[in-house]
Amino acid sequence: MTIIYAILIFCMLIFVHELGHFMVAKACGVKVNEFAIGMGPAIFKKQKGETLYALRVFPIGGYCAMEGEDEDSEDPRAFNRKPAWQRALVLAAGSFMNLLTCVVLLIIIAFFMGQATTVIDQVEKGSPAETAGIMAGDRITAIDGNNIKEWDDITGTIGDNKGEAITITVDRDGKEMTFKTKPEYDKEQKRSLIGITPALKRNVGTAFIDGIKNTGSMTVMMYDVLRQLFTGEASVKDLSGPVGIVYAVNETAKSGVMYVVYLAALLSLNLAIINMLPLPALDGGRLLFLLIRKITGKRVSDQMEGRIHFIGIMLLMLLMVYVTFNDVIRFILPIF
Repeated sequence: MTIIYAILIFCMLIFVHELGHFMVAKACGVKVNEFAIGMGPAIFKKQKGETLYALRVFPIGGYCAMEGEDEDSEDPRAFNRKPAWQRALVLAAGSFMNLLTCVVLLIIIAFFMGQATTVIDQVEKGSPAETAGIMAGDRITAIDGNNIKEWDDITGTIGDNKGEAITITVDRDGKEMTFKTKPEYDKEQKRSLIGITPALKRNVGTAFIDGIKNTGSMTVMMYDVLRQLFTGEASVKDLSGPVGIVYAVNETAKSGVMYVVYLAALLSLNLAIINMLPLPALDGGRLLFLLIRKITGKRVSDQMEGRIHFIGIMLLMLLMVYVTFNDVIRFILPIF
């Protein structure tokens, strides 16, 4: 199942990324020579019109090969013959599709996981809440006189408690009731608890908002990691390649399918952000060259840009080899 999950994730993320380039290229009238998922020898290929569609044996990459992408071409529909704004749209479309995929996956997760309400679903036996008389079905309306609007208000107020007694007001079948209890500190969770869990509700609108918010939070986290890499706070040794991703899939699969979906969302956003970095061979690097050539004119030729991107690809492959080697040391060798 780990291998199946990993292959599905790799193929899905590559497919949506290249599909973004492909759809916008077609919409802009760019000639696409080949649309391929995977690398290496083709296990399936079909020529349809001007484009060869191929499925290749190794699910570790893919490409949308456009006429005039890395070389001069006299074809009027070549990528290098299109206006700068159209080329920019084509280049940015892949990362946009990965960003959109992340949002959609997080919306799905938010919907199926449900949103916590202020209604109590379960009360642990022997917990401070049970001792105080709080019951399942009670809706918490206030704590120490402060109005409660959402579950985070409850966890925040109780979690920060320093062992002092609190007053909890609940609505029980339309009647207001007040209970006093003293939260207990949980060393594992590192916060105070009273032993209650919330009832969940599923709402498409709320899930949509949560999906967008969670994407934003995840983006901030990833940019912080990149900042740490560039400032030296984090090491390249901490990066993971395909081997590390398969290991992560294996670990998350133990917790359930939703955790695998979350990992897929994380990887999709990671792919979107990394591809937009202004580095040779990446979409962000191509956008940077597009801007430079717009400013300087023909001083940077298609051949020169193509060579620089080729060097960038070689450097990325060396980085991949290094990262994979570290992954093997970290995740594979300890097994033996």
